[in-house]
Amino acid sequence: MAKKLTQIAIYGKGGIGKSTTTSNLTAALSKMGFKVMQFGCDPKSDSTNTLRSGQYIPTVLDTLREKGSVKASDVIFEGFNGIYCVEAGGPQPGVGCAGRGIISSVELFKQQHVFEELDLDYVIYDVLGDVVCGGFATPIREGIAEHVFTVSSSDFMSVYASNNLFKGIKKYSNTGGALLGGVIGNSVTEKYSRDILDDFAERTKTQIMEYVPRSITVTQSELQGKTTIEAAPDSEQASVYRRLAQRIVDHHESSVPSPMEQDELRKWAASWSDQLLELESGVVIGGNRAGI
Repeated sequence: MAKKLTQIAIYGKGGIGKSTTTSNLTAALSKMGFKVMQFGCDPKSDSTNTLRSGQYIPTVLDTLREKGSVKASDVIFEGFNGIYCVEAGGPQPGVGCAGRGIISSVELFKQQHVFEELDLDYVIYDVLGDVVCGGFATPIREGIAEHVFTVSSSDFMSVYASNNLFKGIKKYSNTGGALLGGVIGNSVTEKYSRDILDDFAERTKTQIMEYVPRSITVTQSELQGKTTIEAAPDSEQASVYRRLAQRIVDHHESSVPSPMEQDELRKWAASWSDQLLELESGVVIGGNRAGI
């Protein structure tokens, strides 16, 4: 009986820690004994560098421009603990669609039956989530990914990007598109940040997969060009990433989210702004009104 391949897309706005989270998730899955490929879909092409001691790898689009055609073996590189690393790449500066690398890479790997030949357990797509259009929507629109997760903090623009992603998932859900697995809260330490994301998840009918706190261990590890799983495996932060990996493994049913409309999202954000102002002034304690 053939092994079941699970394909997962991790989205998040630029700078939110999406690639850090994805690389540590991939590293944790590999240490659990799974055969994993990390598929970087950001034009910056830096998704996999902490899996390769800080080294960047040639991208699919760069190789295609250079050689005119690409063999999968030309663009797949081995990383930490045997992880397969791929970077889709982007266009030359100022030219073309930034999502074209994803489209070209997915078509290439399908044609060459790469996933089947490598006998993978997981393919993790690391996708820029500021815009969910064109090539960036490919893992959702084409139903390539079985489950989609978004990395978000409690900051408004991060939540806004996640809500937009939910709109894309809902739009394509009727035509075989990928479904939403949940939210990964990143750099979340304060209780009010958790409360905001808990409320967002409840309103959009999804779930929180894990809360990943901000940690200097992550910075130390990345300065070495490594994931926390590799550089500090006994740290508390590594334990959080391993817990997230186990929850991803145990997750089997994703669903269609209920994104907020623009006005609703703005009113929701304004309500939380008022609560935080009260919290700052001491009227509210830990997210609950004093005396209630």
